[in-house]
Amino acid sequence: MGGNQWAGTGPYREDLTAAFRQAQAEELAKDDHGFPGRDIVELWEDEAWQEYVLTGGTCTVLDFYALVDAGSADGFATVKPLTEAEVRSWAPDGRPTHEQWEAALGELLDPVGRGHGRCTVLYRDGEPAEVGYWGCTAD
Repeated sequence: MGGNQWAGTGPYREDLTAAFRQAQAEELAKDDHGFPGRDIVELWEDEAWQEYVLTGGTCTVLDFYALVDAGSADGFATVKPLTEAEVRSWAPDGRPTHEQWEAALGELLDPVGRGHGRCTVLYRDGEPAEVGYWGCTAD
C-alpha cells in the first residue's frame, strides 16, 4: 500500500498535548475501530492495535501515540506542531485561519512521510479556535 494522506480538525486548548488527547478521545468515541472499552494509551500498548495502525491506519489522530515538540526530529507515529516559520510560509501573519489551512493543505501534506503527522492552531476572528491535524498513514 502507499499510505493515505488525511486532514482533520480537533478542539483547541492552550496545552497542545491536552488538545491532541481530547481530539483522540473524541475520535475514539465516534469509532473504536473494533477495539472497544479502551483509551488511546491502552490501545497503543496493544500489539493488535499497533498492527492495525501499521497495516491500514484510521486516517485520524488515532494513528499517532504522541505529540512531540515542534523543533524535534520526526518520530514514527507522532504528530509534530509546525514551527512559527513554517506557519508564516503560508500564513504570513502567523495566525492561520481554517480557510488558509485548507488552501495550503496540498503543500502541507506533500512533505509528510508515512506514519508522521503535523498540526497547527487555527484562528477565527484573531483568536485560537481549533487545531488542524494532517498526516499520512503508515501502510
